[in-house]
Amino acid sequence: MDAIDRSLVDLLRGNARLSYAELARQVGLSAPAVHERVGKLEAAGVIRAYRADIDPEAIGLGVTALIGIVQDSGGDTDDVLAAFREMPEIESCYFMAGVESFLLKARVGTIAELERLINQLNRTPGVASTRTGIALSTKWENRPQPLIPPAE
Repeated sequence: MDAIDRSLVDLLRGNARLSYAELARQVGLSAPAVHERVGKLEAAGVIRAYRADIDPEAIGLGVTALIGIVQDSGGDTDDVLAAFREMPEIESCYFMAGVESFLLKARVGTIAELERLINQLNRTPGVASTRTGIALSTKWENRPQPLIPPAE
């Protein structure tokens, strides 16, 4: 990735709906050249997806929980992950160092739904225990970090 690719990635992280013409204007290239570069960034897996950023409360998902999972020593990690993937309430899953093997971010509509999810997690083969924190509010999330140019 060169400096222009990094600029394109920064611009798209800020607004993925920018047209190729607008991207081209901002980086000083032609629209076809930008289209080709963006295509290469997609093919290389640098750009993984384009998504709408939706307010969870507006769609009835006002409860956000962070759930630590302690894996059973006999549990198969792939099986546990497959079970998590089947639970649509789980928005993110991180493999962790430390006591907890996974940290999950879940969104649900009510505390009763969160209780059902925690019970389901605790019944999942390979899960020894859970520890849950409920977010009172979201100050920010998904804030893109500034791209740092590679050391030369």
